[in-house]
Amino acid sequence: MSTTAPIGEDKKVPEVTSKLVPIYVMGKRYDVPDSLTIMKAMEYSGYKFIRGCGCRGGICGACGTVYRKTGDYKLRVGLACQTVVEEGMYLTQIPFYPANRTVFDYEATAPVPEAVFKAYPELFRCVACNACTKICPMDVPVMDYVAAVKRGDFEKATELSFDCIQCGMCASRCMAEMAQYHIAQMVRRIYGGKITPKATHLADMVDNIKGGRFKAGLEELKKTDVSTLKKLYMSKEAREIEPNMSEDEWTPSNNANL
Repeated sequence: MSTTAPIGEDKKVPEVTSKLVPIYVMGKRYDVPDSLTIMKAMEYSGYKFIRGCGCRGGICGACGTVYRKTGDYKLRVGLACQTVVEEGMYLTQIPFYPANRTVFDYEATAPVPEAVFKAYPELFRCVACNACTKICPMDVPVMDYVAAVKRGDFEKATELSFDCIQCGMCASRCMAEMAQYHIAQMVRRIYGGKITPKATHLADMVDNIKGGRFKAGLEELKKTDVSTLKKLYMSKEAREIEPNMSEDEWTPSNNANL
């Protein structure tokens, strides 16, 4: 099976060649192209994602999938929108895991470790088995950020849990029956909103917007015809684009609108 798709007049997507392989979804066998992701393979097999399929870009964590491979004892995990199918894959999806999420008053919550300890006392049932880290599809060191929370080190916990996509896989394997990802989210909210110094450049930008600095430019763009807007957007001369591998402090040469 091979496919090509035209792009413009003279460019084409490179040909993709694939073969059919058997996979098992919820116990039922389907033969699917081995070039597809789990999500696309399920759609190829006739499944329809009516809701809850998520972003399809590996960001939201809605498509957490658990699977095994033929002849392998190991329980594996991946995101259905990113993980490519393998021959003999046995899989099941966990669209929602009923993990405990404590409701708290953010405004009234003090930025101290005791606030998190009170909201999630199960935090101290952690036995450091590391099952949470092993199942994380984003390779987040879950056990390590849990340990940081228990020490009251919000900065370290925020750093280590930053790539968490809230899929809930860690909770599904936790012997202590806690929701690590909800705990980390609370910590990040407190650290980012109440401990980290406010960004001065953000405050400056808000003042600029309120002061009408960009109003004239926006009004001019609103009057511009579509073809001109496309040229402005695509033209390297008119719009300087940040390089993919730019330094953190990169700014365009024309920074009049920054």
